Amino acid sequence: MRHERTVDVLIVGAGPAGLAAAAGLAAAGVGHVEVLEREEQAGGVPRHCHHGGFGARTFAGLTGLTGLTGLTGLTGLVGLAGLTGPGTSGPRYARAHVDAARRAGARVRTGVTATDWAGPRTLDTTSPDGLERLTARAVVLATGARERPRAARLVPGGRAPGVYTTGELQQAVHLYGHHIGTRAVVVGAEPVAYAALDTLRRAGVAVAAQVTAEARHRVTPWRAAGARLWHGVPLLTGAEVTELVGRGRISAVRLRHRGGLLAQLPCDTVVFTGDFVPDHELARRGGVALDAGTRGPAIDADFRTEIPGVFAVGNVAHAVEPAAAVTAEGWRAAASVRRYLLSGHWPSVVRGV
Repeated sequence: MRHERTVDVLIVGAGPAGLAAAAGLAAAGVGHVEVLEREEQAGGVPRHCHHGGFGARTFAGLTGLTGLTGLTGLTGLVGLAGLTGPGTSGPRYARAHVDAARRAGARVRTGVTATDWAGPRTLDTTSPDGLERLTARAVVLATGARERPRAARLVPGGRAPGVYTTGELQQAVHLYGHHIGTRAVVVGAEPVAYAALDTLRRAGVAVAAQVTAEARHRVTPWRAAGARLWHGVPLLTGAEVTELVGRGRISAVRLRHRGGLLAQLPCDTVVFTGDFVPDHELARRGGVALDAGTRGPAIDADFRTEIPGVFAVGNVAHAVEPAAAVTAEGWRAAASVRRYLLSGHWPSVVRGV
């Protein structure tokens, strides 16, 4: 039997964008705000990013909150939740967002997966408690983004253990305490690649090299110098991984330099970083038009899709932006959703579709 319920706002995804939208809407008194998260813990990607630097720009873009008329004490709510201050770790940042949403009055449910649409603003869900059908006055898609795995990058070789994306690596180390390996190769030189280096270091894994097809790294000079000089990680630019070697376990990667030079680098772990794509599967199932450039839902400046009452916010719309940026988007989206609930107005053409 499928239980049916109605809510005022249904938010799919309990990362920073979805939780910020939930906190803003609940604090504005729009009614029953419910957030669905398929993972067992809410908070999104920051919950397994143990490096610092989260929270420094939380108040960026709060001018969008002017649409939340009647919302009092929001600044105090954010401050009490601990969402401000540079140097905050990812898990603390995630917990602060969850606390802010719940204190505002939103219901945050974990272990719940939205499987399909039963109507323009009706979603079928499944959880350990069973099947449910939820109908809302407004739906906010905040399903985030994901790194493309090795298979999607078309890197040949066997399917031996020891291959990760950054997110998989961080979860394995920080959430589950798994043994990773002894010698790794990190593919990529963008900020998330350096976060992977930090995670490998915490796990006691030596890094043989960073490999990137680009001509240089994409981080600040001091960040790159720290990895290369202080931690002894060579950066191989203009090179790409052409094959993974190994059966029972990864034993090496084969590289090709842009000049044609071939090499084989021994390792038992490979981490593919970056190359984020929006997690748009649920949007696509609902018939939401996708933007050809971002590959996420096509939205206008108020986060509206072409389907009346359906919004999209955060990295599902434009992978990938920092947590502070999507948090600010969540606050602004809350104002847009509230305006829609009050007026029922929806433009006939959404820009970007």
